[in-house]
Amino acid sequence: MALISCIITDDEPFARKGLEGYVKKAGFFDLKAQCEDAMELGALLAQQPVDLLFLDIQMPHLTGVEFIRSLPNPPKVIFTTAFKEYATDGFDLDVLDYLLKPIPFERFMKAAFKAKDYFDLRNNTDSVDYLFVKSNGKLEKIIFDEVLFIKGMENYVEVYTPARKIITHSTLRAFAEKLPPRKFMQTHKSYIVANNKITSIEGNMLHIGTFEVPISRQLKEQVMHALINQGR
Repeated sequence: MALISCIITDDEPFARKGLEGYVKKAGFFDLKAQCEDAMELGALLAQQPVDLLFLDIQMPHLTGVEFIRSLPNPPKVIFTTAFKEYATDGFDLDVLDYLLKPIPFERFMKAAFKAKDYFDLRNNTDSVDYLFVKSNGKLEKIIFDEVLFIKGMENYVEVYTPARKIITHSTLRAFAEKLPPRKFMQTHKSYIVANNKITSIEGNMLHIGTFEVPISRQLKEQVMHALINQGR
């Protein structure tokens, strides 16, 4: 069973210690680090992307909500906070769960199993090699291995293959959820690329055949780390 990589971020040492114990008891998490605030977390994520964040909301300098909104491609999140009024923000950001402090272990495990179910389902897409999307009034089959890159345009995405361009109604974020995560990577708020189709990198541009795809400044370090360590 693949472990879920995660980071705990909370400005209270006692809260971090409690969550660390819960994470270890659950048995299916791989705790990579603990951070005191969002600034430390941001620097760490640039070096080491993870699947899941256990993230406090009320922290100095930058709240957990503000931090997640600042990321073009955030990991999945379970918010932890002592303030009930932040629940609406959590659901607006499509987080997995919202835990109110003090957190009972049973309630933590309910959120943990929700995360496990989500990642089990997402990882199972690796065994499926295609999907169908609605385009121009009909269902079009998209074979993952044929995709070069995907471009997001508000509520539509363009899927590029060597032979065609398919336009379908979806946000880029929603479309990304349907892709096998080991084969695709977001390089910019508007672009997702197929890892094995990248032919070269020059500055802030990826070359995919005759196409050029931008790498955002915020994601460049993460993209480079992923490409260098691919297959390790």
